[in-house]
Amino acid sequence: MIVRRIALSCFRNYEFESTEFDAGTNVICGRNAQGKTNLLEAVYMLSTGRSFRTRFDRELISFGADGADILAEVSSHGREQSVNLRMSQGRPKRILVNSVKKTAGELSETVNTVLFCPDDLNLIKEGAAVRRRLMDNAICQIRPRYAEILSDFNKLLENKTRILKDWRDKPALLDTLDDFSDGLARASAQLIRYRAAFALRLSEAAAPIHRDFSDGLEELSIRYKTVSSVKDPFASAREIYYDICEHQERHREAELESAQCLTGAHKDDLDIDINGQSARAFASQGQTRTAALSLKLAEREIFLRETGEYPVLLLDDVLSELDGKRQAFVLNRIGGGQTLITCCEDEGISRKTGGRVIFVEGGRIR
Repeated sequence: MIVRRIALSCFRNYEFESTEFDAGTNVICGRNAQGKTNLLEAVYMLSTGRSFRTRFDRELISFGADGADILAEVSSHGREQSVNLRMSQGRPKRILVNSVKKTAGELSETVNTVLFCPDDLNLIKEGAAVRRRLMDNAICQIRPRYAEILSDFNKLLENKTRILKDWRDKPALLDTLDDFSDGLARASAQLIRYRAAFALRLSEAAAPIHRDFSDGLEELSIRYKTVSSVKDPFASAREIYYDICEHQERHREAELESAQCLTGAHKDDLDIDINGQSARAFASQGQTRTAALSLKLAEREIFLRETGEYPVLLLDDVLSELDGKRQAFVLNRIGGGQTLITCCEDEGISRKTGGRVIFVEGGRIR
């Protein structure tokens, strides 16, 4: 899976620029705030239809422009394909693959990406939301149906939360509470099955990577954590639904009192242990970084097993945050697929990788 060429028009700080990428390693160099991450963001959007930095398309459009375009030539699944994303002020995004209209969820059938940025080094120590995001971003690409379920779940959660916050002022809202609770339980049951399966695959893939990373001194394990009443997250959606309803009923009064939704997949997490101890509680900074790197490299391996092709790996200024040993480990593990690495000009990453070098300055590519 290779992005061969990309052209940007009025995207972020790019007026109109295009560049070709090597099938192996591409090092995107430049000083800070020149547009390196913007270029990675555009490539990421080829697989998801959305940015990893903002929820709003209008923030992707250059100041004063009516719209922005991303056009790419991609080689995937044995075919040469074209992908075009058009973002317009005040209008829905338009997505075309080989000139055929597609949804954002369908992009993953053409391009897959794995993104690793400095914030991901906090995957282990941060709250549960970052680990749910890891699962959601990956599963949405592997299982396009998941994105639709997740979108429905988020809408239901937003509506139920609004009812719980406002019912005292508007008691009539309680008439609809049970309907939203039921919908939330049904959507949660489906999300839980997907996440449990992915967490198992992630644990199986990450453990040997982490073992190599730590010279065989550490064992990494990952366990999926969901609603406490769910007896088996691998059971049928119907069984999980009934388990969630049980938890929901027990916590109904607590939800009304706290004005918070206490039952559902929005509480999910990954318990990550190193040598049998909680990494979040006990791991050193070096151990947490090693574990985070192992998770991201494992995600890449899962895509390979799932699709038969490596996803495009996007490393956004992450190597500058790592010591020499961890840099070397990552660079030695990224062979076999296409990788785009952003870095400052004085880091010498291009000499270590031997890949194609792309310079970015003031929104210009050379």
